[in-house]
Amino acid sequence: MRFLDRTVLKEKISEALSSVLPVTGIVLLLLITLVPVSAAMLLSFAVGAVLLIVGMGLFNLGAETAMTPMGEYVGSKMTASRKLWVVILVSFFVGLMITVSEPDLQVLATQLPAIPNMALILTVGVGVGLFLVIAMLRVLFRIRLKYLLLFFYAAVFLLACFVPESFLAVSFDSGGVTTGPMTVPFIMALGVGVASISSDDGAGDDNFGMVALCSVGPILAVMILGLIFDVEGQAVPVYTVPDADTSRAIFGVFFRQLPHYMMEMAIALGPIVLFYLLFRLVTGGMGKGGLGKTMMGVLYTYVGLVLFLTGVNVGFMPLGNYLGNALGGSEVRWLIVPLGMLIGYFIVSAEPAVHVLTRQVEEVTSGTIPGKVLKNALSIGVAVSVGIAMLRVLTGVSILWIVLPGYVIALLLSFFVPDIFTSIAFDSGGVASGPMTATFLLPFAMGVCEAVGGGAGDAFGVIALVAMTPLITIQSLGLIYKLRARRKPAAEPQPVMEEEILEREPQTEDEDIIEL
Repeated sequence: MRFLDRTVLKEKISEALSSVLPVTGIVLLLLITLVPVSAAMLLSFAVGAVLLIVGMGLFNLGAETAMTPMGEYVGSKMTASRKLWVVILVSFFVGLMITVSEPDLQVLATQLPAIPNMALILTVGVGVGLFLVIAMLRVLFRIRLKYLLLFFYAAVFLLACFVPESFLAVSFDSGGVTTGPMTVPFIMALGVGVASISSDDGAGDDNFGMVALCSVGPILAVMILGLIFDVEGQAVPVYTVPDADTSRAIFGVFFRQLPHYMMEMAIALGPIVLFYLLFRLVTGGMGKGGLGKTMMGVLYTYVGLVLFLTGVNVGFMPLGNYLGNALGGSEVRWLIVPLGMLIGYFIVSAEPAVHVLTRQVEEVTSGTIPGKVLKNALSIGVAVSVGIAMLRVLTGVSILWIVLPGYVIALLLSFFVPDIFTSIAFDSGGVASGPMTATFLLPFAMGVCEAVGGGAGDAFGVIALVAMTPLITIQSLGLIYKLRARRKPAAEPQPVMEEEILEREPQTEDEDIIEL
């Protein structure tokens, strides 16, 4: 059996190239014109870009052939058991396990010296586990997502009144960081698997919304930690620029870091794969075909994430910090806002989980919501959010003055757009704020903050804002779809999937699909 389809791999690499090339081009233009750097740093950035492209291509292939089928299998089997305790136990365990293994959470933990790393990681893991259980019960009992979001975000902003000001941005950042390249493919596929068991007309809406709820758990969890620990005066992380004189030395820097990320991703993927194999053994699925292809997909995912994380952490992170510092300390610091918006517009396409989301949206909606349209809406939202984040870094405005009205608008929109757009929008918030944001935009903001004399709390919040604006832009897209559909002549037939999106209402008296 051929496990490696060269045509598919070539297609994935080509997609990754088209996603990363614009950001690379913008940065190179800055290095040539406004911020000259050493040849060593330039070469380091170029090597990082190559690793990023190859890694993203392999990851996308692995997510399609392994992570998605694994999640769908677990979701469908535990729902088919029709036992509530099985759903609760498996959901909590999966949420905790996959969050603890999330690489982005490890990065955030190292940037918060006031809280022990393991305390932060386990607390956030428990938060995600609990909210994954809530997300699963929402699907099974057909509870509309917007009501849960309204309740839990009200709790978030109520708790925010008691959290130290300097820790608010970090708390909101944690919601975006936790839903990274490991979490998103598995949890989204879990939702597809659970929804596939239901034969109701509205079951398609339940494919989405898992990531949305799982993003709330970390925010509440980190806020609670902020009340327990003394978190005043967060330290600014130190980003080390590769110190090398020759090309051989530069490659040596990457090779020395490679084992670290190999170990990190082995620890991340190992428990998930072991759980899947044990779950498949218990449910009697070991004898069925496709296991070899899934394991090969796991290998693609592993190699892809190792290359991706090595490239962004070694090649992109130090350069992003250097660029922000140089521009923030220059006479043209006002350029930070439009440049940030430009980089934000293109950088979202380089997030691995964005490709997973857009592909799944296109499949579930039968092309009614094209992946290209969704990507464009995400790009616009992230561009706006990065521009606002740069203004905040320059002015030091409290993040509450931005996120509070932002979430109020997003939650109000949920009452005027089809439910599926609300689910996709709140999922997109967690998906857009991935490793590229954490390892390039956050260091960039840190550099600007250091140059203008701000505190670390002013730099934190970039991830939170990147996670917020897609909620508004995607739902605005849903509002446009809804208005356009209403303006069409009555005699003109509507596409089947669009009718389902616009007219579908949740069933309230369906036969229960689990035993209480």
